[in-house]
Amino acid sequence: MSIQSQAPASTRIIPALSQAAISESLARGAARRLFHNRAAVLGLAIVCILILMALFAPFVAPYDYSQQVLVDNNKVPPWMLTVFPGMRDYARLSTDYPLGADYVGRDLFSRIVYGARVSLTVAFIASSLGLMIGIAFGSLSGYVGGRLDNFMMRFVDVMYCFPDVLFVILLMAFFRGSLSEPQPGSVRYAASTLDAALGGMLFVLVGIGLTAWHGVARLARGQVLSVRQMEYVEAARAIGSKDRRIILHHVLPNILGPLIVVESMAIPQFVALEALLSFIGLGVTPPTPSWGRMIAEGAEVLRTYPNQALFPALALAITMFAFNFLGDGLRDALDPRMRGA
Repeated sequence: MSIQSQAPASTRIIPALSQAAISESLARGAARRLFHNRAAVLGLAIVCILILMALFAPFVAPYDYSQQVLVDNNKVPPWMLTVFPGMRDYARLSTDYPLGADYVGRDLFSRIVYGARVSLTVAFIASSLGLMIGIAFGSLSGYVGGRLDNFMMRFVDVMYCFPDVLFVILLMAFFRGSLSEPQPGSVRYAASTLDAALGGMLFVLVGIGLTAWHGVARLARGQVLSVRQMEYVEAARAIGSKDRRIILHHVLPNILGPLIVVESMAIPQFVALEALLSFIGLGVTPPTPSWGRMIAEGAEVLRTYPNQALFPALALAITMFAFNFLGDGLRDALDPRMRGA
């Protein structure tokens, strides 16, 4: 009879219980904490609905976002008179437009649906661009150290001193001004053509992406400074691993969680910045719909037709709240101190 079979039953149960207690992976534990957060689940559901709405916009929207019916300008549905009773004296009614039509007879609901594409594109692509730049910059600074680290961090400090909104506005003004009449076959012409094909989103993404990496770079540097002294990094150096392999296979996987959380919590700022740029006329080019541009157009008739500014503003607010709730949930779910909570 083996020694293990002679051991008491209690001593065989304890290791099994310990193994079951630690078998839950970090990802599974984070997902469990995330889905127990009702606000985060609500935010995730809204984000998923927005993504589906943006992907299937041609099937969700009853009209094309640029379709104009001039004779139907400023028409409203009958139910809106209950919400805004002051419109009874002058509003023209129509059941063809769920949320009404704008000043040139374009369906507001269709433009809001298509406008989700712009906001979500900025939310994901600009944040991804900022995350990649910040990780590369901060990881290099923290891992190399020395004079290079000091120089790179002073550059980040200089960038922090300059207001992000003003910097993006100057970038957009420069891009739009310098590429107004490009020569065919040049890089400027290719960039202008691509920007036109994207409805004016190219330079918006570049402008926001170039200002979205400062905080990530600082956090990445701090994480790398703490991780590079760990035993597993020293062991990788001892067996002759190159710096590139150490960074990609040992450092980055252990610092990526907090960086993703920080960038996800910054997404509402990017969405609001794109809306601001469109509001002042430096965002996407018409007739590409943007919630910020729709709010600016609706603000001109706010006293007579408030629906033209109210509904795009509600869409923008709901989107920002959803990303805020989801970001808070991700922060709590990926916090090691919350493990087991």
